[in-house]
Amino acid sequence: MSRISAVPALLALTAIALVAIALALSAGSVAIDPASVLRALFASGDSTQQAIVRELRLPRAVAAFAAGGCLSLAGALLQVLLRNSLADPYVLGVSGGAAAGALTTMLLGAAAWLVPVGAFGGAMASTAIVFGLARGRGPWSPTRLLLTGVVVAAGWGAVVALILSLAPEAQLRGMLFWLIGDLSAPPAAWSTLGALVLAVAAALPFAGTTAGAIGFVGLIVPHAVRLVLGNDQRVLLPAAALAGGTLLLVADILARQIAAPAQLPTGVITALIGVPTFLYLLRREQR
Repeated sequence: MSRISAVPALLALTAIALVAIALALSAGSVAIDPASVLRALFASGDSTQQAIVRELRLPRAVAAFAAGGCLSLAGALLQVLLRNSLADPYVLGVSGGAAAGALTTMLLGAAAWLVPVGAFGGAMASTAIVFGLARGRGPWSPTRLLLTGVVVAAGWGAVVALILSLAPEAQLRGMLFWLIGDLSAPPAAWSTLGALVLAVAAALPFAGTTAGAIGFVGLIVPHAVRLVLGNDQRVLLPAAALAGGTLLLVADILARQIAAPAQLPTGVITALIGVPTFLYLLRREQR
């Protein structure tokens, strides 16, 4: 299969992202036409539409796009780090550590602004544990790192289950929505390796505390972009960020529309999209 030229592909992804953002601002329980959306963005026109667009839909659209871009970028960086095109931010337990940190903060009843701090601390702790155990007294290998990450991720899963079992009923629903993934309340050389690890550990808590534990975006998007555009990281990374942001934004639109006026967790939609897409990509790679 011939590769698509980088510049047209990036321009096309940017255009698609802008269309998705416009659709996110227009679609919902209350449909607003594009002209009214523009007026609302510039604080003119109907006051109700201004409130809907500026206070509800715009922050949610920005959060969805940014979180999707971070998840996809983290996935792309991990795939480079592990030299495995099917690697995922969840594989190394980074996301599990972020989830455990965030849920612990919620369980302790800390202020909402401390949840991202807890998630970041959990992600960094998980990263340090995985790389420390994988390296041991000798050099690490991608396979050893991957296996260590799987074990640590399983351990974080047990910690999350323990936290959920201890959580009072009043906090449990919010924790479960966070774990499923929801956007209804948005807010080489060792030096190179360190930069990659830090970028992944920083991206995952931001995405997690904004959107919860949303799966598959960091797995399928970088892999699909690599199949189309090739392995040039100068093209792959921005393309993956654009595509990941757009995918999560579209998933959030569907989550708001399918059962309107009720809203589905965004993570449910990404899973429904991600599972068949991943199976297709896996089958395609085997050919």
